[in-house]
Amino acid sequence: MTRLSHYLLPTEKQPPADAEALSHKLLVRAGMIRQVGAGLWSWLPAGWRVHQKAVQIIREEIDAIGGQEMLMPVLNPAEIWQRSGRYDAIGGELFRLKDRRGADMVLAMTHEEIVTTHIAQVVRSYRDLPQILYHFQIKERDEPRPRAGVLRTREFIMKDSYTFDRDAAGLDVGYEKHRVAYDKIFDRCGLEWYRVDSDVGMMGGTGAHEYMAPCPAGENDVALAPGYAANVEVATATAKPVQLPPALDAPAEEATPGLTTVAQVAEALGVPAGALIKAYPVIVGEDELRLVLVRGDHRVNDVKLANALGASFRPAQASEFAERIGPAGYIGPVGTDVPILLDSALDGDSYISGANKADAHLRGVKPGRDFAFTEADVRSVEVGDTVDGHEIRIEPAIEIGNIFKLGTRYSVPLGASYLDESGTAQPVWMGSYGIGPARIAAAAVEQFADEKGISWPRALSPFDVHLVGLGKPDTEEFALAERLYDELRAAGLDVVYDDRTLGPGAKFADAELLGVPLRLTIGRRTLEAGEIETQVRRGRETGSIGLEGAAQAAADLWATLP
Repeated sequence: MTRLSHYLLPTEKQPPADAEALSHKLLVRAGMIRQVGAGLWSWLPAGWRVHQKAVQIIREEIDAIGGQEMLMPVLNPAEIWQRSGRYDAIGGELFRLKDRRGADMVLAMTHEEIVTTHIAQVVRSYRDLPQILYHFQIKERDEPRPRAGVLRTREFIMKDSYTFDRDAAGLDVGYEKHRVAYDKIFDRCGLEWYRVDSDVGMMGGTGAHEYMAPCPAGENDVALAPGYAANVEVATATAKPVQLPPALDAPAEEATPGLTTVAQVAEALGVPAGALIKAYPVIVGEDELRLVLVRGDHRVNDVKLANALGASFRPAQASEFAERIGPAGYIGPVGTDVPILLDSALDGDSYISGANKADAHLRGVKPGRDFAFTEADVRSVEVGDTVDGHEIRIEPAIEIGNIFKLGTRYSVPLGASYLDESGTAQPVWMGSYGIGPARIAAAAVEQFADEKGISWPRALSPFDVHLVGLGKPDTEEFALAERLYDELRAAGLDVVYDDRTLGPGAKFADAELLGVPLRLTIGRRTLEAGEIETQVRRGRETGSIGLEGAAQAAADLWATLP
């Protein structure tokens, strides 16, 4: 029984002072979450109901593709992470500690190492494969900037599942099963979502997709065009054309005193920014200097660049490149003795670049003729670029799930192998698949809330019906509300009943803030009219149902809601 007179729902009139994301503001105001510390949140009863609604949908769909639920520990021996190579590869986000015996331990941010270790211990033959294992478990991640309520935290619950197969073809099957399951999960949760190409990142492997829920609070940008969707970290598109100056037989020097930015040089020389070459010196590994070139109207994409270089890098300081290339603000590719990586959008024959000396630039620079290079796509796509002739648009979005083809990234270092039909040892092929229930909840708030509060999709709402009783005890309307409460529950509806001794304004404000899909109100006017007032939360549409058969009528109305 859920009566607000005895339910912990500490609603607030004002959001937290530091809240920026709408979901942060409303989940706190609606009494669903409370902060413990930076990036650490408690889910209060109503919020936990939402979280667990998402968990149950996920569980049902993963079970449907053959998933076997288990549970692995958050506290892991560091030795397993050292064997996989991630103990050192992951930076400060991995919590590291020692136990009382001085043994190195980690708090798991994901569980590839542990589940692969189990497979290595128990799988012996090709007959033992394939397998799909999953769990819901707390993850720990030492985020440098926890923010946006439950969207970017240091502790969260994630569903991570893992497929284990004999070969790449088997992995493709497991991956496709999860793709279908994830599509169903987000559809059932009532979200607007995209499945986009993404970078494998610290997970490693051969391929990945992310599931994104578009909303203004999103920390990721998604590039979209008809038939195309990708995280901007990996998105590729045909660059918007740019008008280049006339070609020259050889570069010609142009005086540009004090002009060090693309905008300044473009204006002074009367050319568009895209006619310039932007030079970006980087240090690869420990001390290797390289020069990355993009169009003046483009930006270097760090993820693409790291993938193209095949190594980590950092921006070079002026003191590290001045002697070998030239002064900051005037560097370019002509005459340099460092390796050059040219973005593939620099495909014209007459650009303007730095002259590698103060107060001067070069006109008529032609890649290939005037300098040697290797080529790769290392820029971020821009609005106005095209895919198959269609202009892309870029939208912010929340990452709500991801799927990875890991291949043998973990099975080889952790010794997960099997004997094939001929008795030959082969490495197990692996996939990894994650979903954050908290992010699903936050995305739903972001996408459907209005100026009055939350508007939950029916599948995620903490309750089915919000019953508001306006009568005082010992009145006929109070007795009717009590009777309807029992009848609604008997009809199979999950009901929150506001039986508090508050005025109508306070009760209605809390109901709209909480965001249950259907509100029923019983008061004096209900009895006089012989009807019960209804309000559909999405759009706040009001109506009525008759007193006779009200519970079934409410159930029928609820079943039609999004």
